[in-house]
Amino acid sequence: MRVRWQMFRFALVGVVNTGTYYGCYLLLLTWLPYIAAHTLAFALSMTGSFFLNSYFTYRTRPTWRKFLLFPLTNAANFVITTGGVYLLVDIGGYSDRWSPLVAAAAAIPITFAVSRMIMLRPEPARGPGPERAPVG
Repeated sequence: MRVRWQMFRFALVGVVNTGTYYGCYLLLLTWLPYIAAHTLAFALSMTGSFFLNSYFTYRTRPTWRKFLLFPLTNAANFVITTGGVYLLVDIGGYSDRWSPLVAAAAAIPITFAVSRMIMLRPEPARGPGPERAPVG
């Protein structure tokens, strides 16, 4: 049951994240080529996604370690969506405005699995020394 609720919350965060990404993408598309707009919008929305997933989806404390590992959760997403956008726009001749939304749908299950593994991974034991500060 817990995983089911995490999937539901992950989906809600995904909707917010997709809206953030898409809004940034459309704004950046007015100044940049579509791949550059996609890349920058992706990076901006990924930061917001980290905090939403930490607090809302997995209800875990954000740490620098998780923050630095979190981009790995989106590496597959980035490859799938970037390749998908390229295939849809340059090969398929589809609109550069709608292609990112279509390409993103294929990456969702992979992103959830990797995200869950990183965000719920136990922190390494702390030895003597300065305490590690949480992010945010």
